[in-house]
Amino acid sequence: MQKQARDGSPNTEARKPLYRILYVQVLIGLMLGVLTGHLWPEFGAALKPFGDGFIKLVKMMIAPIVFCTVVSGINSISDSREVGRTLAKSMALFYLLTVLALLVGLVAVSLIQPGVGMHVSVSTLDPSVAAKFTKQAGATGFADFVLHIIPHSFFGAFAEGEVLPVLLISILIAFGLSRAGDNGIVVTKAVASFSHVLFVSFGFIMKLAPLGAFGAMAFTVGRYGIRSIGSLGLLILTFYIACSVFVVVVLGTLARLNGFSLWKTIRYFKEELLIVLGTSSSEPALPGALHKLQQLGCRKGVSGLVLPMGYSFNLDGSAIYLTLASIFIAQACDIHLSWGQIAAMLGLMLLTSKGAAGVTGSGFVALVATLSVMPDLPVTGVALLVGIDRFMSEARALTSMISNCVASITISLWEDACDREVLARELGQSGTPNVPAGSKIGGAAQQDKSWISTTQSAA
Repeated sequence: MQKQARDGSPNTEARKPLYRILYVQVLIGLMLGVLTGHLWPEFGAALKPFGDGFIKLVKMMIAPIVFCTVVSGINSISDSREVGRTLAKSMALFYLLTVLALLVGLVAVSLIQPGVGMHVSVSTLDPSVAAKFTKQAGATGFADFVLHIIPHSFFGAFAEGEVLPVLLISILIAFGLSRAGDNGIVVTKAVASFSHVLFVSFGFIMKLAPLGAFGAMAFTVGRYGIRSIGSLGLLILTFYIACSVFVVVVLGTLARLNGFSLWKTIRYFKEELLIVLGTSSSEPALPGALHKLQQLGCRKGVSGLVLPMGYSFNLDGSAIYLTLASIFIAQACDIHLSWGQIAAMLGLMLLTSKGAAGVTGSGFVALVATLSVMPDLPVTGVALLVGIDRFMSEARALTSMISNCVASITISLWEDACDREVLARELGQSGTPNVPAGSKIGGAAQQDKSWISTTQSAA
């Protein structure tokens, strides 16, 4: 007998053979990548173009998808003050989560002490490793960061593919359309139609996700090898423990306080998280996560703002990495830091962690940017980490991705912009989540599911 979803519609995923389900295909690609890289390292390292090509295809679509989502979403908000309120609440939540992430990393490295006993001499470290990333780190001043958000030209934002400049243009155009009268209606309809075309097209790209995950994982294992973990295995273990504690304790508490399940949320975004795991980048998951947030009942105007912002302002995995890696370098080089120095370092990291984009290696670049202006720690210390950074980038990207999805749902609930009944049904919970006294149920309608069915039909 054919299984049905909770809303009574046929469960198409249940009717499919396992090998035709996208997340199963990605899992198979990951396992084959690990085996290929381990058994044939040179061949595995040569498969890097498969992963890079998939990421480039996805990045090609991110800017127009964010633009269309934000423009059509803001136009659906009748009260323009809601946009400012959403941005303010998002930034407040992002900074709170970043502070907690920094503290979790600090506590983990202080308790486990993975660098103690290494007794590394600073004079023996290779300075060329840090020099290679110093230019990428760029300026760390607040003014430089704000100016970087403003693109050189309208189309330059789309050409560069960075999320924040596109988000800025999207907000400006959306407010312009809302005040353009009849002239704006035509453009608004065109943007909505183009958005649908983009998501359908992105569904075709997602059919290549298993190949991209296979190539990226084969390269990682083939190039660096599992044996490269070596004596730094305790540092990697410490980092994974810190990320797990942050997700379970901090994000789990945030989800529980707002009446939804963290574990069912993670399960709901399993395809996106597996792609992040395979590619070590959170960017390929952005379009799919945007659409799934609407499937959960989150209003496009709110979730379409919060999630892209989170990709630059809520990189909690990178925040954990910054404190953990910095204190590890101090421990390994026998450098004692006072609590005042640690506090100053945490304040600096609140800024440098926001400048990292959701791409592979961004956490390492942010670390170089932090140490470059920290007189107490040698920037050459990053040479200790360069060989294992790839094994840590997966946890950075996964932690940040989960945090941004939870934050987007949370802000939508705070803004009464999420239909709690749809949220409960989609997450597979029994009944409606706990609703605090006096709160309203958002009127977000369930969105068209054609994109989801397109991606799930990958063969």
